[in-house]
Amino acid sequence: MLRRHLLANAAALGAAAALPLPAFAQGAPIRMTIATGVDPSFAPYYVAREGGFFQRNGLDVTVNTGPSGSAMIAFLVGNQINSAYGAEQAGVSAHLVDPNVVAVAEGTALLRWISVLGRNVASMDELKGKRVGVARGTGSETFWLSVVSRLNLNPADYTIVNVEAPEMVAALERGNIDAFAVWEPWPTRAMRAIPNTRILLSNEQIQIVRNFVYMNKGWAEQNQDATQRLMRSLIQAQEFIAANPAEAAAQVARFLRQDRAFIAELMTKVEYKMNLTSDSVANIQLAIDQLRGMNRLSREVTPAQVIWSAPLQQVAPDRVRI
Repeated sequence: MLRRHLLANAAALGAAAALPLPAFAQGAPIRMTIATGVDPSFAPYYVAREGGFFQRNGLDVTVNTGPSGSAMIAFLVGNQINSAYGAEQAGVSAHLVDPNVVAVAEGTALLRWISVLGRNVASMDELKGKRVGVARGTGSETFWLSVVSRLNLNPADYTIVNVEAPEMVAALERGNIDAFAVWEPWPTRAMRAIPNTRILLSNEQIQIVRNFVYMNKGWAEQNQDATQRLMRSLIQAQEFIAANPAEAAAQVARFLRQDRAFIAELMTKVEYKMNLTSDSVANIQLAIDQLRGMNRLSREVTPAQVIWSAPLQQVAPDRVRI
């Protein structure tokens, strides 16, 4: 796990935000630890840190990163961290282990973000009999299952290999897998680095996968002031991204230590939300249905149990439309 304490970028603090920045009394800021993956679909976390929104809202936030946002959601079990940012299926799985793990906002709609990419494979038809890399328990698996369902594919025609997202390009290059289903930046990186690779299918043809902001409800209820400050910070970061895409991309690139132009290109493929709508509910329901179909639903659960709208309702009631 990579832990980085980053300094706020004071230049970004002049950005317009729909929510006013409250004046806090002098004193130590509230410390929080949040976690997610390493890709620009999680930009509100990075921008809230780099742009100083956490700081302006009286928070001292440590941002931990791991192999994927979904992998980090598990750390909400037992409140090892205070918030995480990842996909639907991982959130539902963590909720089944600890009902305190809840979704408090839909953070990102992945419009053109997840792909099935193959090497020396020209079409989905040619993928039959091949090895497909999938990161189980993440949006990668959610998307692959949706592809199988939407295209009426026979799962037995494919050998699924469990591969963490950052390892997929190397696994494809070594020949350990013939294709993978995963989010950016890995499809673009693969096409740039490996000959004869191509996108066979994009998620915009199948399903809009969504990333959610999760919290540990027990901790959040006991620390309502910190929870409201977190939600306010993320909304302001989302609004800054929408109003200042170039500067936001620069902040994300700085946080991730990646090329600015590349990050800016990737950020056009998603939409940052920080709301809760009927689409949010539908995607959580889809994750529940998929887990049930794989016999991974240890008990019945509903979207109303997984989604906790109170924190967002308290800060921005107009963003809750469920």
